[in-house]
Amino acid sequence: MAKHSTYAVAAILAVAFILPAIALAARDVAGMKRGFVVQGRVFCDTCRAGFETPASTYIRGAKVRVECRSRITGAKTCSFDGTTDHTGTYNILIADEHDDHEICESVLVSSPESGCKTVLRGRERARVFLSRNNGIVSDTRFANSLGFTMDTPLSVCIQLLKTYEQYEV
Repeated sequence: MAKHSTYAVAAILAVAFILPAIALAARDVAGMKRGFVVQGRVFCDTCRAGFETPASTYIRGAKVRVECRSRITGAKTCSFDGTTDHTGTYNILIADEHDDHEICESVLVSSPESGCKTVLRGRERARVFLSRNNGIVSDTRFANSLGFTMDTPLSVCIQLLKTYEQYEV
């Protein structure tokens, strides 16, 4: 009888201590193999306002790149390319994790729209964090919108931009 209780205690200890350790190790290995998806949108600033407005349109077929570079040397360590869909949204798969020693950003590459090819200054790149060491649970990382500016603003923009004047800071 004492022999059976010794086996029972050993089995309980194995379940209590060893199995959770194995499960954590397996989760860490699986986490290393998972990548990320960087998601964002590309817009055309149809009013030349410098930001998205209700008149802004989203660009289908815009080329976007996620670039990572060394925080110390500034040298590019990797890049991943993508294209926007009919809603102006891109989803770029990133193969691995990029820790604190790298800076990663979504960067505009090109626009297929003939009247909206000029990169909007200040909206040409957006930083993204591609590490699991930051408290974000999801594997999707959202980047701020990137933009191009239209060569000639739409006629509706004069009235639209006046509505922003009433909100002076």
